[in-house]
Amino acid sequence: MALDDKRVRISDIAEELGLSTATVSNVLHGKTKKISDETVKRVQALLEERQYIPSMAGILLAQNSSRIIGIMINDHEKYEGRALEDSYIASSLNYLSAEIEKSGQFMMIKKTRDVEEIIKFSSMWNMDGLVIMGFCEQDYATLRDRMRIPFVVYDGYCLDTKRICNISIDNYGGGYQVGACFQGLGHRRALCIADNCECMDKERFEGFRAGFGEEVAAFMLIPNRKEQRLAFYREKLPEIRSYSAVFAVSDYYAAELIQFLRDNHVSVPGEISVAGFDDAPISTLISPALTTVSQNLSLKAHTAIQKLRELKEGKEVPTELVLPVTLIERASTGKAKTE
Repeated sequence: MALDDKRVRISDIAEELGLSTATVSNVLHGKTKKISDETVKRVQALLEERQYIPSMAGILLAQNSSRIIGIMINDHEKYEGRALEDSYIASSLNYLSAEIEKSGQFMMIKKTRDVEEIIKFSSMWNMDGLVIMGFCEQDYATLRDRMRIPFVVYDGYCLDTKRICNISIDNYGGGYQVGACFQGLGHRRALCIADNCECMDKERFEGFRAGFGEEVAAFMLIPNRKEQRLAFYREKLPEIRSYSAVFAVSDYYAAELIQFLRDNHVSVPGEISVAGFDDAPISTLISPALTTVSQNLSLKAHTAIQKLRELKEGKEVPTELVLPVTLIERASTGKAKTE
């Protein structure tokens, strides 16, 4: 038997699937607009299985549309190499994955601190679009100037930059709700903790201060590395105990503080009420369950992929969309002790 007789042919794939050779050929060359997603997946799977080509990536990269959506995450030092384990990032990826799959596309994740890597990586894979998390305003401007690929930003600061859609949440309003909650529970001295006082953390603190009372809402800057942060808490414990309520700008910091306080025999919420932000999965896994500001990550992911599609089609999109948040009161907050 000649070598060519052993090769898998398009007609073989078509016959096995009960399809026309034209349909298989169209899938192979990316002409899938009139073909159902289910049929496309069946053809691609059998092409792989029969080793018609080494990898479907070859087809994707040869097309004008790769159908790949890249998720670019700032691997900031505060994550200590575990950015993808952060509960907010992990939850965001879960919802983005569902939306991207629903749209018939593929998700590819990269964490980096270097915007140059984003440019190279997205170009190398001919990505259809990007969702970018955790970078700064100048980085977004650089990416927009140097890339043709459309992208949306999660919780960024992009000013009025055209062809960028920043999908944010009402950070000020969320902080305000926490402050008003503490005030309503009778607390008279409250503290906000964060590892910076810029951008969204600044908004959360300003909202908190407005909701609680400017004269009695304090701010404490904490280290962004865990070992240093715990040492800082030990040093500042007497000062922290002078407040009856603490608002941490993230659920991770709130959960960590609750554990620290309990380890040091400080009752939560008996002596200090604690609230966080994001309603990450950890908020219901700790004891006591965490009062927190909830954002709709499913809506956020849906909006991101929708706006990416519109950008890809050349449509005008708003430079910023602000999604609502809601305070969820749980067992980590309670009424202030009367003097």
